[in-house]
Amino acid sequence: MEKTFSKHTIAKTHYVPYATEGAKENSGGSTAIMIMGAILATIFAASTAYSGMKAGLTVAAGIPGSIIGSGMVGVFAKKKGIFGKNLLQGMSSGGESIASGMIYVLPAIIIIGGKVNFFAGIAVGALAVLFAVGVASLVENYLLVEENGKLMYPESTAISEALDASEAGGDSLKHMGIGFGIGGIITLLTTQVFGWVNSVMTFVGNSSYRWKISTEVNPMLAGIGFVVGLDVSLTMFAGSILANFGITPLIAYFTQMAGGGAHVWNDTHMLMSQMNIDMVAGSYTKYIGAGMMLCGGIIGAIKLIPVIVTSIKKTLNARNDVGEEKNSLGVVSLLVAAIAIFIVGAFLAGNIVIAIIAGILSLVLALLFVIVSARLAGTIGCSNAPVSGMTIASLVVMTLVFALMGWTANAHNEILLLFGVFIVTAISVGGAYTQTQKVNYLVGGRRSEMMKYFMIAALIGVVVVVGTTVILAPQLAIKSANPPFGLPQANLIATLTTGILSGNLPWIMIIVGIIIAIVCWMLGLSIMTVALGFYLPISTTSIILVGALLKLLIEKLTKDKALRETRLSSGVSLSSGLIAGGSIIGLIGIILHVTGVLSNRVPAGFAGSNGMAVILLIIMAATIVIPLMRIKQPARKAQKQ
Repeated sequence: MEKTFSKHTIAKTHYVPYATEGAKENSGGSTAIMIMGAILATIFAASTAYSGMKAGLTVAAGIPGSIIGSGMVGVFAKKKGIFGKNLLQGMSSGGESIASGMIYVLPAIIIIGGKVNFFAGIAVGALAVLFAVGVASLVENYLLVEENGKLMYPESTAISEALDASEAGGDSLKHMGIGFGIGGIITLLTTQVFGWVNSVMTFVGNSSYRWKISTEVNPMLAGIGFVVGLDVSLTMFAGSILANFGITPLIAYFTQMAGGGAHVWNDTHMLMSQMNIDMVAGSYTKYIGAGMMLCGGIIGAIKLIPVIVTSIKKTLNARNDVGEEKNSLGVVSLLVAAIAIFIVGAFLAGNIVIAIIAGILSLVLALLFVIVSARLAGTIGCSNAPVSGMTIASLVVMTLVFALMGWTANAHNEILLLFGVFIVTAISVGGAYTQTQKVNYLVGGRRSEMMKYFMIAALIGVVVVVGTTVILAPQLAIKSANPPFGLPQANLIATLTTGILSGNLPWIMIIVGIIIAIVCWMLGLSIMTVALGFYLPISTTSIILVGALLKLLIEKLTKDKALRETRLSSGVSLSSGLIAGGSIIGLIGIILHVTGVLSNRVPAGFAGSNGMAVILLIIMAATIVIPLMRIKQPARKAQKQ
């Protein structure tokens, strides 16, 4: 699972003609809208990159973008009305879509010991944006107009309803502001910024049955838990329970029996009998989790075969009569990207043959999965689209080709991963662009105008995400039991490409992970969700579960159905604020630490104890629940009165 989206935002479907006269009159180009959109694209790209690298999950920007955009339009560009708000939600999604794809592969370059070149990353990301928008624009009329009523676009419908509702009040914006304040203040107090109080409670069992559990009081992660709900959070936490209280203690039990000649497979200087519980998890358990995610990605790709066939077949038979709105920008973007990928590839690789073969593979795989991603946006939405699964399948194919060609050096792996960045960014952007254009269709906006604004926002997102990755590189390279960033997908991709090229994968652990994943599939569980929990630190998954439990508490305490829906909807807005506040302030804090403006400070005494973390958890829970429980009646009912 990649992005999250709340079912409580999905409402009825309504359709209006594409490019109505009202849109033509009121949604024309505006410097104010462009500036505000650029700001939102920057914020959502940075916060999504931070939260995604931290937890492996990201939050769709359509709803929060429409809420914040509504407030900004109301203050700075009131005459633009719903069309201005629509452009802002589109630009929010454009910036967020870059992070929701790029963070799965770009950090892998750092993990394998390479260095992310700022300009190379921007070049590859920008070409992916042009390619994805160009390909999606070719099937856009068919998916949005000809398939109108058949492809429901649930998230686009929800966003359009949020835009309609924004015309009547600002309660959602208020709760998002509360959440931002809570997330920002708690993050400021902890080691992410000033380090005044401890935010992690840890308990370790050191008997023959060795275990470890910890929880990080992190408002950003709690907000993610509230949004995704109990089912996803509990499934993910189940993976953590299996890893931390089942597999790792079992391996640790046997390592204590190992003789003096038994060394750790990836560290010949370390005896197996000397490993602590964190070393066992890092050297063995994590690779089982990698096998689970690999299997989940492959099964997800296999499930997409019927969708791929249907998408291609219907695309080839589709008409593309868009009337007055010509698709010249989309066609030009596609041609530029398709040609430039070979030029950029040759420059980066320094080898024409590598550039041609990798370029062809990238274009074919990206073309295939952009079309699939665009269609999936109309059925299950972008939030649940298996972006990581499609990326894993693509990179396994490319890595096998590289291995067959003898391109197995670490430098070749870096080139491979850069082409992987192109593929994953294109997949993510293709789905987000189609979903955004569906919102545009629902509110009657102009297609060509939204394309331009979305593309600009996505290009801004490329600069922000690549820049954020470069700045955070020292933190991303840290390898420990509880690293600053979990990077589950990037670690998996780095493990797979390096292992396949070197022939040094720990296949026993990978196979065990595949078997566990198959069992999960047979039981009807989400493999990738269980695998994320298995792979991520339990300190991350446990606080995500806490956020989901707070949502459950509000559900149980609210008996009236209409009031419950209002509180939960406001909870999603508050949670979006928690995520934005926690991630933005956390990102600023790490930048200040990396640049030396702030020094890493470890709280001492009671401020550094488990007890302090418990108090902080109680305070955070109270500040989330109390504002929501104070809501007395549904907002819509109040508006009608």
